[in-house]
Amino acid sequence: MQMIGHVIQQCWDILETVSDPEIPALSVIDLGMIRGIELNQQDQIVVRLTPTYSGCPATDLLKSQIVSALGEQGLSPVTVVIDLSTAWTTDWMSASGKQKLQDYGIAPPEGLSHQCGSHVGLKDGVVCPQCKSRHTRLLTEFSSTACKALYKCQDCLEPFDYFKCI
Repeated sequence: MQMIGHVIQQCWDILETVSDPEIPALSVIDLGMIRGIELNQQDQIVVRLTPTYSGCPATDLLKSQIVSALGEQGLSPVTVVIDLSTAWTTDWMSASGKQKLQDYGIAPPEGLSHQCGSHVGLKDGVVCPQCKSRHTRLLTEFSSTACKALYKCQDCLEPFDYFKCI
């Protein structure tokens, strides 16, 4: 049993290196996309992955990267199961993931998903990732992707993405 726990922890550690294709500063672990790792009765590693949205075009790429990352460390066979039983939420992002997002220049989601209401957490006063000012305003509800909104800081005048609370 201790050996199984070691293998599973090793998998979690390795998956910290699998970057999100859209935001390479974040791993699938940072985003909370890995919902579980287990060793089945056939000694196969089963990784449960919940993409950030059900139609994510990078799902196959992520599956391949997960299998490759684990396989390169001698951990195989690996099966990645897509788990859509619960929709992904920004609540699953780790605190370090939110900090990495901010360091990357994207304002992390503020609050919990159930507190966001119908406007998906959009509001003026989102913290600017450049200068940390709250003197910001929403420019548009959608930015480079549907999960981000475009803001502008009124102090440093920099535009920035805000990762919506979902």
